[in-house]
Amino acid sequence: MDPLVSEWLELILRWAHVIAAVMWIGDSFLFMWMDSSLTAPSRTREGTVVGELWMVHSGGFYEVVKRRSLAPGELPQKLHWFKWEAYTTWLSGFFLLIVVSYLGGGGILWFERGLPPGGPWAAFGWTVLLLVAGWLAYDALWRSPLARRPVHAALVSFALIGLGAFGLTSLYGGRAGYLTLGAMLGTIMAANVWRRIIPAQNQMLAATRAGRPVDVSLGERAKTRSIHNHYLTLPVVFTMLSSHFPTTYGSRWSWLVLLLVFVFGAAAKYVMNRHARSNRLVVLAGVAALVAVVALTTRTPVSATATADLRAHPPVRYETVRTILELRCTTCHAATPSNPAFPRPPAGVVVEEPKHVRRLAQRILVRAVVTRTMPPANLTGMTDDERRQLGAWIVQGAHLEPAGP
Repeated sequence: MDPLVSEWLELILRWAHVIAAVMWIGDSFLFMWMDSSLTAPSRTREGTVVGELWMVHSGGFYEVVKRRSLAPGELPQKLHWFKWEAYTTWLSGFFLLIVVSYLGGGGILWFERGLPPGGPWAAFGWTVLLLVAGWLAYDALWRSPLARRPVHAALVSFALIGLGAFGLTSLYGGRAGYLTLGAMLGTIMAANVWRRIIPAQNQMLAATRAGRPVDVSLGERAKTRSIHNHYLTLPVVFTMLSSHFPTTYGSRWSWLVLLLVFVFGAAAKYVMNRHARSNRLVVLAGVAALVAVVALTTRTPVSATATADLRAHPPVRYETVRTILELRCTTCHAATPSNPAFPRPPAGVVVEEPKHVRRLAQRILVRAVVTRTMPPANLTGMTDDERRQLGAWIVQGAHLEPAGP
């Protein structure tokens, strides 16, 4: 695909994806906040009223009343639904995944462990299967008898997420593993809306219109799925952003980093929902998870032993470093990249000028030597010896003048 066409497609899809996601997540935040802020009715109200809420915004006052169900005479002429945000988010994300990760052979940039036989499109086929399998496994679990014990079902769900994180990062590497797991969870969230939440509400409305008793358990089960979606939002957003931050997915313990982020995200959502009524153990778990993530991803990039070995390495001249960068890095990180997948240098990083290379030395050390996340999927074939020479040059002072006698 023409790089300019690909860039425009990515821009349009990413724009639509972000806007739709903001609307969907915003709705989730708002409704969960309203549910947690409802108070008992201040006066006698007809119908199955479970709570009321007063809000002020934009120069006006809003009265919200929540009913568990509606009587035939209470059906409004206009009922506002909240579903298209979810569908648009998933559809734009699905096509964005195709454009960014697979079109034009770009998929190879994502898979550090190598592509399966058949190339990027075979990998995409496996991704689609994983999306479907993830939803089927989750839905089967929460429709099983175990769902009557939410704590146990939640623990099993978390264990399955952990297994998925470990398996995907081991199979594809951190970058593609994070993205694929995020896509699986995003698919579960959208399918919850499409297959469980909206159909349940439609069944309740159909019973009301027909004058039949309304099965309010349908609404309760739909609410459970909505809560699941709510608690998944922060981790899923993290997986979508993580590809720009190799420190996370490039960690040796990338799967554990992801799980700890899930714990922190769930704890943060719990605090936001419960406010001052938050359980201290949940808060402590969230703080501990965050501290652990920071410790795992920001510890000393190179161990003392490795640093000593690099310092003891024969002096490396900048000319050697320049040759390595030209051969392995400037296909992407040049003012005009030769790699068609990048019309512009990624993140604006250019390593053609010595002064720029020296300024970026520590970043190069972390990404090319320690985490080995650059080049992506080792697309240009950087050797272990070349990585050692880069590391030695940086550890020894990143001198631009000739080294040695």
